[in-house]
Amino acid sequence: MSSTLRVLLLEDSAVDAEQIKKVLNRVGTKAVMERVDSIETFTRALAEFAPDVVLANHSIASFDARAALAIVQAQRPATPVILVSETLDEQVAVECLRAGAEGIVLKGNLGRLAPVIEAALSVRQRLETLTPRQLEVLRLVAEGFKTREIARRLKLSVKTIETHRGEMMKRLGIHDLVGLVRYALRLGLVPPES
Repeated sequence: MSSTLRVLLLEDSAVDAEQIKKVLNRVGTKAVMERVDSIETFTRALAEFAPDVVLANHSIASFDARAALAIVQAQRPATPVILVSETLDEQVAVECLRAGAEGIVLKGNLGRLAPVIEAALSVRQRLETLTPRQLEVLRLVAEGFKTREIARRLKLSVKTIETHRGEMMKRLGIHDLVGLVRYALRLGLVPPES
């Protein structure tokens, strides 16, 4: 991570936010951070601050990481979300990972944060190569729709959908349909129960 990293921090504690920044600086990660603690400020920061990564504390009472994940998936799907929390219930952890969280770092082990961010960015950066239409086709493929159904839903020809799918596979470096579905599920682009 050589350039400046834009970090959106969903955190209600200014002290914890400062600690996270210190940890990132200590390992040589140049970070510009914006701290928010409500759905309104979070949504606005996603659009205006345009973060490279979101660090979300799940224990905020009014707005938790699961809600943040849903908003990020809808507005900035290429932006990874990493949970950073004091403690985390196992069930919540599983739900967040299934919803597309790239990782979990406990506040007692912030030394893991920089490598987790780096890994998350490398997984998500391929998604940035897709057009909005290709992303839409990817979501529909992962939801189990057949080519003809996707074409009908998007009011496009079957050939156009096949072209989008082929270009997606090329850009993502994925060579089969199962791989596309796994990738979309891994990133939380569709709920796993779909």
